[in-house]
Amino acid sequence: MRHGVAGRKLGRNAAQRNALWRGLITELFRHERISTTEAKARSMRGDAEHLITVAKHGLADGGNNVHAHRLADAVILDPEVTKRLFNEIAPRFTDRPGGYTRMVKVGPRLGDGAEMVVLELVERGGAVTESKDAKATDTKAKATKAKDAKAKDKAKDKAKDAKAKK
Repeated sequence: MRHGVAGRKLGRNAAQRNALWRGLITELFRHERISTTEAKARSMRGDAEHLITVAKHGLADGGNNVHAHRLADAVILDPEVTKRLFNEIAPRFTDRPGGYTRMVKVGPRLGDGAEMVVLELVERGGAVTESKDAKATDTKAKATKAKDAKAKDKAKDKAKDAKAKK
């Protein structure tokens, strides 16, 4: 029986679990939003929030910034993501006393029925929104080009039909 045993094993040994959590945390801070299973999200959410708190304390007056960077580097796989945590993400949460992430259920996965969630940072950055807006603009531009190409093809077909009738 597992009375009073905390944590989730996720069907992995300790090294695999740590690697999974480090990868998920790195991608969460890189993209500010990830889609994963509910069990994985619940198991790594606390560690991600703790890293934001560590970064906040490192940036605060009297905080040890070097030590905070080293603690974050021990978990985050990419040094660029660590810089992003300290320069962009942690300053956004200076007034918030915790609860930096939001978990939104999106339904079961088609293959095995595992409950999927989107785990995202509560206060999203402007750069992420701009990139999404840019993607939407690109998509609209592609759709307009496709419509123009279809219109040109129809005009060519009409011209061919007119020539064939003569």
